[in-house]
Amino acid sequence: MPVTDVVTDPEALTLTLTADFAAPAERVWNAFTEPRQLERFWGPPGYPATFTSFDFTVGGTALYKMTSPQGEESFGSWEFLEIDPTSSFAVLDQFADEFGNAVVEMPASRMTFAISSTEAGARLVSTTYFTSAESLEQLVGMGMVEGATMAMNQLDRVLGGLRAYAEGKGTRTEILDDQHVRITRLIDGPRDLVWRAHTEPELMKKWLLGPDGWRMSVCEFEPVAGTTYRYAWEPVGDAEGEAFGFDGEILHAEPQRRLVNTEHMTGTDYPATLNDMNLEEEDGATLITLYIEYPDAQTRDMVLATGMTDGMETSYARLEGILAAV
Repeated sequence: MPVTDVVTDPEALTLTLTADFAAPAERVWNAFTEPRQLERFWGPPGYPATFTSFDFTVGGTALYKMTSPQGEESFGSWEFLEIDPTSSFAVLDQFADEFGNAVVEMPASRMTFAISSTEAGARLVSTTYFTSAESLEQLVGMGMVEGATMAMNQLDRVLGGLRAYAEGKGTRTEILDDQHVRITRLIDGPRDLVWRAHTEPELMKKWLLGPDGWRMSVCEFEPVAGTTYRYAWEPVGDAEGEAFGFDGEILHAEPQRRLVNTEHMTGTDYPATLNDMNLEEEDGATLITLYIEYPDAQTRDMVLATGMTDGMETSYARLEGILAAV
């Protein structure tokens, strides 16, 4: 993970995050100063950022929003205070409304980003300066340390490119904490087709099957927030196993970018999970990133022990073959 150190200093009223990257300093600088790259990692998992404006000049401003799995939006703004090209910049970071107006009830802080070369690549040192001990305590209590760490740890895939990050590595499952898992799979195909394959029932029935010998017997699905869906599978011929299915609700849908839904095993009292799928395209390939939220570590481990990752890889490999023929 890129983040190597996070230090909170109540006396100096600062929070300092240090991260090391196996990429040139200029490449890291570009990732922080080009909004389409910045928004690919700035929001922590489950709260991706979208920059709606970005005037990278001293006195200029940037406005961004973070969208929760339930579709709730929170806004923030940066005023660029200092810029030393390719090495550092400073901003006034504020909570904002959708028009960029500061929310005065919430604390503002000054943030600096310093990027330097190292033998292995580049180092980022980001320091946040708070106006009071109360402001520091409030923002740390809101999860600032955890959120910033998770956000920065997503930067590797932006710096190296999606193919270098994931091509040939199959379906990968990472345990983030007791409740959260991240699953990634690179698909050699454009994002619009990958989105269609996840949202159009006729296409879903061709690949979303798990092991050979099974068929998708029910697929009632529409990618619209507030709607419900239902899937079911059954073995065919001599295949072993018993039919099963899932049902849930679509919580948030951004076509070709993000789909969030609950997932519950039909006919059981098992608790539902929260599934948050994000799609990124680069160089004709699409990275699927699926964040799954479990109610607790026991449920997480029980589900992972079923061989879920292997089953997903079988389906994703099937999907890639279908897209290659389109």
